[in-house]
Amino acid sequence: MTKKILIVEDEMHIRSLLAQTLEELEDEFEVEIITAADGEEGLAAIRTARPEVVFLDIMMPKLNGYEVCRTVKSDDELKDTVIVLLTAKGQEADRKKGLEIGAFDYMTKPFDPDEVLALAKELLHLSD
Repeated sequence: MTKKILIVEDEMHIRSLLAQTLEELEDEFEVEIITAADGEEGLAAIRTARPEVVFLDIMMPKLNGYEVCRTVKSDDELKDTVIVLLTAKGQEADRKKGLEIGAFDYMTKPFDPDEVLALAKELLHLSD
C-alpha cells in the first residue's frame, strides 16, 4: 500500500526543496509526495488524501500551521495523522505550543535535508 507524505509550505522554493529531498522515498519505497501551497489547501489535502505524515509550515496565508494542526488533531478521523511543524520561528515557546497542540515534532528552517529524510523514513516505518 502506498504511503503518503504531504508538504504544506507557502514558499515555493522551500516546498520544492522538501519535495526533492523526499523524492528518494518515492523511488525506493511506495511513497507518494503531495504538496499544498497554504493552510486551507493543506487541510483539504489532509482530508482527501489522508497522508500518514505532514510536513507543515507554521507561517502561511489563509490558515497557519497551528490552526491546521489543531483542526486535524481535534478530528477523530484525522487525529492519527503525524504532523511535523516546520518554521523559521526557533523560540522554545513556539516549539512548546506546537507540541502542545499535537504536533509530533518541530523542525526549524533552514533544515537539514538528511534529517528530514531520516525523520520521514522513521515516521513511515521504512528501512533501507
